[in-house]
Amino acid sequence: MSLNNTPSAERLHIGIFGKRNAGKSSVINALTGQNLAIVSDIKGTTTDPVLKSMELLPLGPVVIIDTPGLDDDADVLGALRIQKAYQMLNKTDIAILVIDGTVGMTEEDKKILTRIQDKKIPYIVVLNKADLAVSKICLGNQSDSIVESCQIPSEHILWVSAQNRSNIQELKELIGKLIPSSDNDRYIVHDLIRPMDLIVLVVPIDSAAPKGRLILPQQQTIRDILESGAVSIVVRETELADTLKKLGRDPDLVITDSQAFKQVSAIVPEHVPLTSFSILFARYKGNLKTVVHGAYTLDKLKKGDKILISEGCTHHRQCGDIGTVKLPNLIRRYTEKDFEFEFTSGTEFPLNLSEYQLIIHCGGCMLNEREMKYRLKCAEDAHIPMTNYGTAIAYMNGILNRSISIFRDTLDLKEI
Repeated sequence: MSLNNTPSAERLHIGIFGKRNAGKSSVINALTGQNLAIVSDIKGTTTDPVLKSMELLPLGPVVIIDTPGLDDDADVLGALRIQKAYQMLNKTDIAILVIDGTVGMTEEDKKILTRIQDKKIPYIVVLNKADLAVSKICLGNQSDSIVESCQIPSEHILWVSAQNRSNIQELKELIGKLIPSSDNDRYIVHDLIRPMDLIVLVVPIDSAAPKGRLILPQQQTIRDILESGAVSIVVRETELADTLKKLGRDPDLVITDSQAFKQVSAIVPEHVPLTSFSILFARYKGNLKTVVHGAYTLDKLKKGDKILISEGCTHHRQCGDIGTVKLPNLIRRYTEKDFEFEFTSGTEFPLNLSEYQLIIHCGGCMLNEREMKYRLKCAEDAHIPMTNYGTAIAYMNGILNRSISIFRDTLDLKEI
């Protein structure tokens, strides 16, 4: 996949934090070489987090996150804006804390820096407005005292001037040094197939399917198959049986959308490997064992238990939406019990999970690795089991054991 087409979840997320009028937006514009953020002398111009996917040379594909000021107005709305800024840390791979160099580090700066350090996020403290600081304090001993007041190693600190672009290239180079090393052993399906293998992908087209396109997990899986030199055949579940008859031989792997799992399993011969996009992506993001074990909890739920169903993206929900309609109905039929369901989407994820007995998450294709790991860690810390759509659906249809059998040797997954 070319850099220009890199999905947001696979991009480096760079979060820009700081007080109002510290120059966050100016630093973003200088860093990107374009007017990406609105610059104004009026405090609080940025009222909500703004995420922008782009190419940033020499770093490559990134998502720039512009956040509201950490010293927003002391009212309910201001508190919510600050909360949104802190929430962006959950998806930030590299944090840039912008401080007004003529003022130095404040309590608000120290507070978020502590949170950044606690989350072990690589960071840079940018002392902005170096041009003004020159005229105000001559950047002599006074400059050294401002650096010392930050109470962090000097290698994390850089003086810049967003106004005249001084040290902006050095900032890019410093960001480059903080980029986490990529895990080249992570594959969606590449390591499970061989060149010229025949892979059948089952993609339902119903009222909930996006018009004129495939969803991201399907696109990424097809691309991974093509790069592996294998052959992909994409069909609807309604044409699957006839397609298998016309192939002339068994496919080497069948991958299905979770919604069609039961129907596809009945059609595909038992000796043919079968799994789902959702299960593949759970493995790709490193949480397959967690979601498999979380699915066992479905048999332990009690009437009236509270279940959180969470999606990583936002979309227009159809009448037959999988998360809010199909999945709850399937759970009720499988358990023969009634539960209390709550739903979240996008960046919303409850801070307090203690009231839930189970979390069922989507495949997380729109979430970057850091945010997905954050959500899993939240569930783990609260001792709340967590599974995902495809794994739960496979389990309730009695086909989870079959759908994870191709991973069992490498993941030490127990029999179900």
